[in-house]
Amino acid sequence: MSYDGKGRARRTGRDRGQVALEYLGFLPILVLVAMAGVQIGLIAYTAQQAGTAARAGARAASLEPGAAQEGCQNAVSGWLADGTECAEAPGADEVTVTATVDIPSIVPGWDFDPATKTATMPLDATTD
Repeated sequence: MSYDGKGRARRTGRDRGQVALEYLGFLPILVLVAMAGVQIGLIAYTAQQAGTAARAGARAASLEPGAAQEGCQNAVSGWLADGTECAEAPGADEVTVTATVDIPSIVPGWDFDPATKTATMPLDATTD
């Protein structure tokens, strides 16, 4: 490094581009952090959709036995509907539905257990 007449450092030709190289080296870390943030958002959204599916499936099954799967799939976003499964467990005066929604992964190699939520509704008095 060379100095000007006032004691300040002066950049030489070899120092140029150093910031660009440091940025390029740090860029993959920034991309990974951003993808992890989006993935966490997807996990939370899928868990919320599983709760909505369980409640809608239980509501549908309380009005018409066997309608839980259709109620679940109609309640979730279209891009999550194919990975949505609902299990109906009728009781004497209530029905319990467990919704399982697959969590999509945007990071290759990261696999997650599906989001599972349960809801119970009383049977409609008009059902036989």
